[in-house]
Formats: sequence, structure tokens, C-alpha cells
Amino acid sequence: MPTAKVTSKGQITLPKEVREKLGLVPGDELEFVEVEGQFVLRRRMRRSPFERYRGYLRKLKGQNPDEIVKELRGHDHDQP
Repeated sequence: MPTAKVTSKGQITLPKEVREKLGLVPGDELEFVEVEGQFVLRRRMRRSPFERYRGYLRKLKGQNPDEIVKELRGHDHDQP
């Protein structure tokens, strides 16, 4: 069973085995959830960074994608 020692500042280093099983990468956040008097450690699931763009292109539905790209690039870049 993996263990970690608490420093004088209250910090711990998660063992590599735990980080790998949780799929943690630098910058991830953890939650400590109390369950029946014990704490369970789990990776905090954040919203997708793309969530804010959901529905953004809805107004373009049904339009020709090539025409949309031409419009975004500007009409002076029309090339075959």
C-alpha cells in the first residue's frame, strides 16, 4: 500500500503509483471527499476547455464549410 509523509507545511508527495492510477498530470486538482468518517482522494473533474464553445457555430449550420473558411480568411485570399 502506497504511503506519503506529511511535511511541516502540511504537504505530501503523492507516490508515483497513485498518480498513475489517478491519471494525474501537473496542474490537475484533487478533491478530498469525506465518506463514512474517512477521506477519499480523487481527481477533480473540470469542465472541458471546449465547453464554453458549445453551440458557438450553431448559427452556421447548413452553410458550406468552404465558404465559411473563405469568409474567415477574407475574400482577397481566394485561390483555387
